[in-house]
Formats: sequence, C-alpha cells, structure tokens
Amino acid sequence: MAPSGEFVSSYAERKSRFMKWLSKLFRSGNNRGGTAGNRNHQLIGDENMVWRAPFRSVDERSRTQKEKEELDHAIALSLAEDSKRPSGYRWQDKDNELARSLQDKNPPIYPPYAPSVPQYNPYGTRICGGCQQDIRYGNYLGCMGTFFHPQCFCCRSCGRPIVENEFSLSGRDPYHKSCFKELAHPKCEVCHQFIPTNRAGLIEYRCHPFWSQKYCPSHEHDNTARCCSCERLESWDARYISVGDGRSLCFECMESAIMDTGDCQPLYHAIRDYYEGMNMKLDQQIPMLLVERQALNEAIVGEKNGLHHMPETRGLCLSEEQTVTSILKRPRIGGHQLIGMRTQPQKLTRRCEVTAILVLYSLPRLLTGAILAHELMHGWLRLKGYRNLNPEVEEGICQVLSYMWLETEVMPGFKNMPSTSTSAASSSTSSSSSKKGGKSNVEQKLGEFFMHQIANDSSPAYGGGFRAANAAVNKYGLRRTLDHIRLTGNFPL
Repeated sequence: MAPSGEFVSSYAERKSRFMKWLSKLFRSGNNRGGTAGNRNHQLIGDENMVWRAPFRSVDERSRTQKEKEELDHAIALSLAEDSKRPSGYRWQDKDNELARSLQDKNPPIYPPYAPSVPQYNPYGTRICGGCQQDIRYGNYLGCMGTFFHPQCFCCRSCGRPIVENEFSLSGRDPYHKSCFKELAHPKCEVCHQFIPTNRAGLIEYRCHPFWSQKYCPSHEHDNTARCCSCERLESWDARYISVGDGRSLCFECMESAIMDTGDCQPLYHAIRDYYEGMNMKLDQQIPMLLVERQALNEAIVGEKNGLHHMPETRGLCLSEEQTVTSILKRPRIGGHQLIGMRTQPQKLTRRCEVTAILVLYSLPRLLTGAILAHELMHGWLRLKGYRNLNPEVEEGICQVLSYMWLETEVMPGFKNMPSTSTSAASSSTSSSSSKKGGKSNVEQKLGEFFMHQIANDSSPAYGGGFRAANAAVNKYGLRRTLDHIRLTGNFPL
C-alpha cells in the first residue's frame, strides 16, 4: 500500500493547489491571445496587411465570480466521488481530469478573430524558392508555382536579381531578357553581331555543313574572304593570308601548306609508293609540278582531254606537250600576303600517254596529297590502256583512290586496302607514315573535311561517280572493279 501522504488531502489544500494551476493556465491563454494579435500578418501581393483582434469589453468581476462558483461546484463533486473510491486511489489523477474539464469550459479570454481573407499561419509560412527560408515580412514574388524574396529571384546566367517586369524562362530557369539573348540568340561568327531577323521576324542565317560556322546571309555577297582550302569565311578579328591570285588562306590551312615543287616531292613519292603497295605501280616517271592558278588555267585551255566542273580547278593530268611555269622557290609571308615567290618556265615533252601532273600551290598537305592521288589515277588509267571512259566512271574511280588515301592518313590503323592487296601494301603504308610524321588535331580535322567534300559532292561526275564507284569497290574489291571497267566501260552492279 502507498504511503498515506499520497491519498486524499484536505479540501483547503486541494483548492489551493488547483487555484495555482488554473491561474497559470489562464495566464498562458491570455498570452496566446495577445500574441496572435501582434503576429497575425497576411502578405498579399506587394502589400503588407496586418490583422489584429478587435477590442472587446469584459466584466472581470462577474467572470471571477462565475469561475469561483464553477470551481467550488467541481471540487464538491470530486469530494463526493472520492469518498466512494478505494483507499489507494491517487488524487493527482483526478486533478488532471478536472483540469482538462475546466480548460474545455473556459476558452481563452480573447478568441482569435477570423477576417474574411485567408489568415496568416505562423506554422505554415511561405518558403522562398531561392534561399529556402520563410517569407515572413516585406514584398515577395510568385512565379512558377512558388514564392521568392525579391533578392532571391535571380538570373540563371549572371546570378543577379531580376528586377524588370519581363523576363525569359527556359524550363524552370529564369533569365534576364538580355542574358537569355546572349545565351540563345545565335551570333554571326564573321562579324560577331546578333544575327538579324528577316522580314518575317525569323532568325535566318547560313551554316557550313561540316564546320557548323554560322553567319549572316549578307556575308555571302559582301566580298568577305573565304578560305580556298577549308571554305570557312574570314572572321573580322582574324585576317586571312592573301595568296596573290585572288585566293585567301586561313591560318590553320597555312600551317601545313605546300608552297613549291621541291617541298611537294616527298609527298608525291609517298603516294606513288601507296599505289605500288596496291599492285598498281606506275611504270613511267611522270613529272609533277606545283603551279600558280594562272598557269593551271592556261594548261587547261591547251589540254584536249579532261573534265573540269569545279569553279576552282586544283589539279590536272596533262597529256599534251606544253610549257608550264612552275614555282621554284616558296614565297614568304609579308603582312597578310605572300611575297618573294620565284618561278621558272618548264617545257614538258610527251614521252608517254601522260606528260605531267600539275597541282595548285599553297594548299594544305592532305589536300595536296588527295589531289595527287586523284591525278595519278588518271595517269594510271591512261598508261594501262583504259580508253574513252565516260566522265562518271573515270572521275568516280579517281575520287575513290583519293578518298582511300585520305582514309589511311586520317584514320590511324584503318585497313581499307583492296582485296587484291599484298603484304607490300602494309610496308608502303608504314613508309608513308614515317615520312609524313605526326599530324596535329587541326590537320586531322582538315583531312576529315576533305573526305566529307568527296563523299558529299553534288556534281554528277565527281559526286555521283564517286558514290557509284565506291559502292562497287566495297562490294567487289578494287581489282575486280577495274577489270570490269576495262571490259564494259562501266561499274559492276
């Protein structure tokens, strides 16, 4: 049995204890009512509205009397019930029940005032989508289904607050309109200005299919220089080199440009070795000359054979006797042009079906090599008795040899040898690689571009002929394709 001090106390002691407890309860209720009046803030748009509870007049004396009567009545009921309970029943449990009963009967003195607009809830405040903190006072913004402090609604690009009335939105990321224009509106890579809209209000620009160089349509007609090798337009902050014959060369193509006949000889012999490695040895020593644009055009006029569809002819396989001016000493760069070039005329005598191979000077090494591979195939066909071929067949198979050589140069370890190749092919390729040395990333990209040019040429002879010839070589091999051309004058189907 519990000690006697834990049982029912006298009426006076219990009353004193409950009065103290109830006094504390009412004080806390009064505090809550007063605080709600001070903190009841409701933020609507850009205005701060503070709602307070209205003043109410209360007769404190009558309230005190009523509370005393209710308390006396409750205690009397408690004593009557307590006398009926077992002796071990604890009074403190009854105290708790009585306190809860009185709390239900006596709400706070100032009940919260409920205005017609939504009331501010201190436990359900708005959370800023920027800093993730409560938005308690001051202005706020509502956007994209969330709220922001004004200083927290920032541009995704520059990080500064957006204070303008209008802004741009990409997904759920806000931007200043000017920042979004810098980010999304294309700029011309020639003049570095925003590409203007056309009459329909649409952004119209030109884009190179390989380099993806974007530029204003007007630069196609305003005499902007274009590189004669890679076809990229000259940027206003990077001057091209003027070759002196109306052509311009960018600095990337200039890095590996071959400028005179002597510089080109190692490359020419490497490509002859490449042919020999495929059992296509050239029995005759065909002269090769690097020439200027004017000399090449003059040679074309005196040549009876050959198809020249391009505005810019870069190579020629001569079969007639002519006197051609070749470049003896390479020029040097002076300012933004080539100066100091030495030339000499050379009389070409016909000793076989091929008199000489001419190539335009100042082109990158890989482009020069691709032209040599193409023209050497013309020479091989003539020396081997392939007569009267239509342009699609002859130019097509020559383009295939040019493309195959570029593949071995651009793709290290690429095995694109015809089915008739022997072990000599691999030794020839290794020899060629050792002569040419390593390539830079710039030269690698140029080689890919030259291959792209061959594969996507739109002309019937060079483009259509290449695609038909390449399909035949991939299906039947180079040797069987050449044999079929000799017999029928066409590609095998």
